[in-house]
Amino acid sequence: MTQSTDLGPEDRKIITLARSARARNGVPEGAAVRDETGRTYVAGTVDLDSLKLSALQTAVAMAVASGAKSLEAAAVVSAAEAASDADRAAVRDLGGPATPVLLAGPDGELKASVAAG
Repeated sequence: MTQSTDLGPEDRKIITLARSARARNGVPEGAAVRDETGRTYVAGTVDLDSLKLSALQTAVAMAVASGAKSLEAAAVVSAAEAASDADRAAVRDLGGPATPVLLAGPDGELKASVAAG
């Protein structure tokens, strides 16, 4: 596990963006991803009768829909203790198995950093 003080400014930024999305939308999770050009995509949990996506799945979908070709990093802010297999798979599909997935608690403190693969 990596401590938040070990994170670079770009990784801290996507955690902050994910935390803001969670708070602003009042959803269980917020997420942000950074593509190969440095653009960020921010999302919250989608929970409709006809469509259910985690925040990280939604952020990856937004990146794909906007033309991203790869991901540099992903962050999710959640009360969960681990990034789900489905979340890691979505990041892996676009970014590859080595893409870091940062999991932070609602307070923004990093709980874990794992590879998508």
